[in-house]
Amino acid sequence: MTRRRVLGTCLGTQRCEIVCATPRAHLWVYTLPIMRLQETALIGTALVALAGGLGLTRLADANGQTVRDAETTKVREFSDAGKAALSGELNRAVARGDTPGVVGLVVGPDNVLYEGAAGKLDVARNVAMRVNAIFAIASMTKPVTSVAIMQLCEGGKLKLDDPVSKYLDGFDHLRVITKFNEGDATYETRPAKQPMTIRHLLTHTSGIGYAFTNPIEERLTEATKKNEWELPLLNDPGTEWHYSASTRVLGMIVEKITGMSLEDYDQQHIFKPLGMVDTSYAVPVAKQSRVPVQYNRVNGGLEAAKAANIPATPTAPFRGDGGLYSTVEDYSKFIRMMLNGGRLGAARILSESSVKMMGENNIGAVLVTLQPDADKSRTKPFPLGAGHDKFGLGFQIAAADPQDTKHRSPGSLSWAGIYNTEFWIDPVKHIGGVQMMQVLPFYDDGAIRTLRDFEESVYQNFR
Repeated sequence: MTRRRVLGTCLGTQRCEIVCATPRAHLWVYTLPIMRLQETALIGTALVALAGGLGLTRLADANGQTVRDAETTKVREFSDAGKAALSGELNRAVARGDTPGVVGLVVGPDNVLYEGAAGKLDVARNVAMRVNAIFAIASMTKPVTSVAIMQLCEGGKLKLDDPVSKYLDGFDHLRVITKFNEGDATYETRPAKQPMTIRHLLTHTSGIGYAFTNPIEERLTEATKKNEWELPLLNDPGTEWHYSASTRVLGMIVEKITGMSLEDYDQQHIFKPLGMVDTSYAVPVAKQSRVPVQYNRVNGGLEAAKAANIPATPTAPFRGDGGLYSTVEDYSKFIRMMLNGGRLGAARILSESSVKMMGENNIGAVLVTLQPDADKSRTKPFPLGAGHDKFGLGFQIAAADPQDTKHRSPGSLSWAGIYNTEFWIDPVKHIGGVQMMQVLPFYDDGAIRTLRDFEESVYQNFR
């Protein structure tokens, strides 16, 4: 049974609170922005969207169990020639110098459809790349933390529109920068017009930024030695999209509410139930030979970076916005869980309602915007889809683009890690892809070419 009630107004919109029973037998509460001028029509549209979710159409069988529709259950796979084509793309990327080594994997809701590796895990030692290589996935940690937040929401531990100040000190008197002097890093501020909420953190509309991509944040963190979330905001919460350390704050909230470290929480509630045996904030010594060398693009070529200190045992502090190590196979289980509406096998990670919400536009009229390269050694401007894509709860949502019909479907979810690890979840074609390498800067031309060529080949050969 579903019921709704209209809450107050916020930024010229009404908010409609939907309350429904979830498979976990909790009451699930969430809100949808509804413009006053089209309240009736949009409420209907919102409810239809909830029923359809991520495009994962479900039907009830005679016993009341949900089953996939004919489109979802239709057997689709890669032929041997199709798999060879995908492997060919990975090998060509290595041959032309786009990456020293790369691993790619494609899944459907129930199985792995393709996996392959090309190039070197370590060029200097002539070690071949392995499909079970363990990568530093950096910001691909963010969707995991977002799922943890949604689990706490399902359990009644928090609400998405709760102010962050309810859980953490230092977020109750927020100020917004109105004038900034690049020369001496001085600035003027005013009070924020509204509180920062958990939803703002999930959607990167909190007003927090990142030093490596935002010039103001870069200058201020350098001058003040403070973290990004300790600085005045770049804008009022909910009004602009800035890629940010917001998910690090979400990680702090998970630890504050649960009394557990992020490592322990993720292992107990996400990784172990999904069988993600190689995913952690550390890599045991016995597995460290599977970790690829990281490379930097320098004067058009690739040079090995200074060897990183890989933790052998999980050691606090843990970051909600980065720090995990994983494999393409492990992360594909996370993707399959999302494709299956929150379940993988016998493990129920999220309710279908939560998965649907995560894949819906949660930023209203705001758009994902191109992020600059404040630290050019770490990033180029990003992401793909800037200027028209939307953002859900922890995921970028692809908008329809008539000029881009060879890649992921509109409505697909995605994000990435700074070393050019990438994934996407396509709820229309019922597939997901993940590709990993270890190259800086983020959005390196060669890395993006490798991703897009692989992705195009996926859709050309998927039958």
